Amino acid sequence: MTTSVPVPAPAPACSGGVDPRRWPDVAAPQRCSRARAAVAGAVVRRTLSRLPLNCRLGPGGPVLGTGGPAVEIRDPEAFFRRVGAGGLIGFGESWMAGEWDAPDLVAVLTVLAANVTGLVPRPMQRLRALWARREPRERRNTLDGARDNIHAHYDLSNELFALFLDETLTYSSAVFAGLPAGPEALADAQRRKIDRLLDLARVGEGTRLLEIGTGWGELAVRAARRGAQVVTVTLSEEQRRLAAERIEAAGLSARATVLLRDYRQVTGRYDAVVSVEMIEAVGAEYWPAYFTALDRLLAPGGRIALQAITMADNRMRATRHTHTWIQKYIFPGGLIPSPEAIERTLAAHTTLRVEESTGFAAHYAETLRLWRERFTDRAAEVTALGFDETFRRMWTLYLAHSEAGFRSGYLDVRQLLLTRGETAR
Repeated sequence: MTTSVPVPAPAPACSGGVDPRRWPDVAAPQRCSRARAAVAGAVVRRTLSRLPLNCRLGPGGPVLGTGGPAVEIRDPEAFFRRVGAGGLIGFGESWMAGEWDAPDLVAVLTVLAANVTGLVPRPMQRLRALWARREPRERRNTLDGARDNIHAHYDLSNELFALFLDETLTYSSAVFAGLPAGPEALADAQRRKIDRLLDLARVGEGTRLLEIGTGWGELAVRAARRGAQVVTVTLSEEQRRLAAERIEAAGLSARATVLLRDYRQVTGRYDAVVSVEMIEAVGAEYWPAYFTALDRLLAPGGRIALQAITMADNRMRATRHTHTWIQKYIFPGGLIPSPEAIERTLAAHTTLRVEESTGFAAHYAETLRLWRERFTDRAAEVTALGFDETFRRMWTLYLAHSEAGFRSGYLDVRQLLLTRGETAR
């Protein structure tokens, strides 16, 4: 069963503490034969025994691992059944159900991410196409599908995002003056990131700027203050509403317009295009359409500044057709590209090329740490908004999983400058 992120609504919880109406696959796991659960158990035990972890199987049970961050699998039988039935989706749903826990979740997930190629035995990796689930076709990013996918995440609640983001309401990696950083540094680090992108695109007085992916409007505001004429597009009704309010409050409505529009439906020509961590939501099937749109919308001599999460090309190829826990519960329809995939798509479908590329993964890990700590500290306020404990565990896993990806090197984040040959001389 495919489960998108539910919109909060009062409902009774089941006996296990998980509301079956909001979280059907967490409350009632998919069936798994005893044989499959036994195989999953054997594989998991074998894997854990080799990793730098300290993993206890059940109260008073054996401890596996070579020593490291602690993990407690509270209900080994349920855990193995979920992993046997759903692989890494089952792993995540088991966390949501409270069947395993860790005092330092990021440390545990960083170990797993750093050893990802060895988590599944090689013979089973070769049979991946037989056991790994494929993303449901209804999650394709068609014009209607993209709107639904964006709604599932970004329209949860502006108030929810405001609880853990800083005052700029910027939901992408910051660039800090130094690491580590405290929470008081986050807002300035987000402004620094935005200004670097605007500088990369040479946005200034009179620049016709298109932003694809509005967020909550901070980049549009900063660009308009530079004197640019800004058109910014989003598929999130909640984001559009608040971004427009913030632009109006800043007295910049004459310079910045927020449209509820798909990037494929944008018209006109622009001196600069900026898109921040938007490509991850496009989906591999539509990367050509995305970059073709950028090429079509860019005026002669223009510049495109992108910020993109990336992963290694071999990992992207191995997982691009797999339905993941993140896709099921957090970002339906999404896929993180590799730098090579971006360059291949540009070469095959556009006149654009990557002129500059700068990575800063450690800054995203720090950004995510600050978000996660604030989310945890404000748990009571999350509950007051109508989000239950299962949602809080899900969101905690999402933020910790993402942080671990950047800390382990599994993920990177890059700022890219795209130009045509005419500007590359």
